[in-house]
Amino acid sequence: MDRVRVALTGAQETMLATLYGRALDSARPHSVLNDGAAAEAVARLDYDFPGTGLTMTSAVGVAIRAWQLDRWLRGFLAEHPRATVLHLACGLDTRAHRLSPGPDVRWVDVDLPDVVAVREKVLPPPGGDYRLVGASATSPELWESIPDDRPTAVVFEGLSMYLSGAEVEGMVRRAVGRFPSGELMFDVYGTIGIRLQKLVPPVRRAGAVLRWGLDDPTGPEAWGLKLVESVRSTEMPMLDRLPLAGRVQLRIVGLIPRLRDAGRAVRYRFPA
Repeated sequence: MDRVRVALTGAQETMLATLYGRALDSARPHSVLNDGAAAEAVARLDYDFPGTGLTMTSAVGVAIRAWQLDRWLRGFLAEHPRATVLHLACGLDTRAHRLSPGPDVRWVDVDLPDVVAVREKVLPPPGGDYRLVGASATSPELWESIPDDRPTAVVFEGLSMYLSGAEVEGMVRRAVGRFPSGELMFDVYGTIGIRLQKLVPPVRRAGAVLRWGLDDPTGPEAWGLKLVESVRSTEMPMLDRLPLAGRVQLRIVGLIPRLRDAGRAVRYRFPA
């Protein structure tokens, strides 16, 4: 089978590094995600994955972040077995494959059309009530197209930092204003993480620019949310799966007040 060539740049290209991280993690004896679909997608793509500069520590870190969001989403779906999942900036993420949501879950994966074109070539649809949409996560038309008849989980990973604060707020307010109830789950950088962005090899290689940082996780409560949980990257479960060098590095970072807030995952509910 011919491999699929990709020619993405900027923020869209970074999704390939994320995919590669999950694939590398899947090959380890004590894998966090066991994401075999990610490894299969990597094998189908014609791309210089080693050139992303991902180390095994950063690869496992990618998997741990995904695991945390998966865990929250599983909890939401256990409470709301007939729900909608709106997965924004899905890239080549296999979250719908990993979670295998029940037959009454409506799942909508969203990314820009050129990303969707690549996804359709390398990832089979997961089955069930599933839809893949080519659109911008900030497009009002996208939000208006999502049915508003169920509790809705809005999940986005590796997106918020590429948007402006006004764009993030706009997405949150659209979710709160459209759906009867639900949760938002996503990852964020702190402002120190934004300042240090050139130290992140995949971001530097892709020429991407990080824009929005969040230091106080209660801040988005002003947009109609209620903070449920916030977990720093240095305090997430599964960190024992990191290589020894990565565990030592995170332990040191966790002792430095400014650096330990460089990244986190957050979970909110609405109505507040």
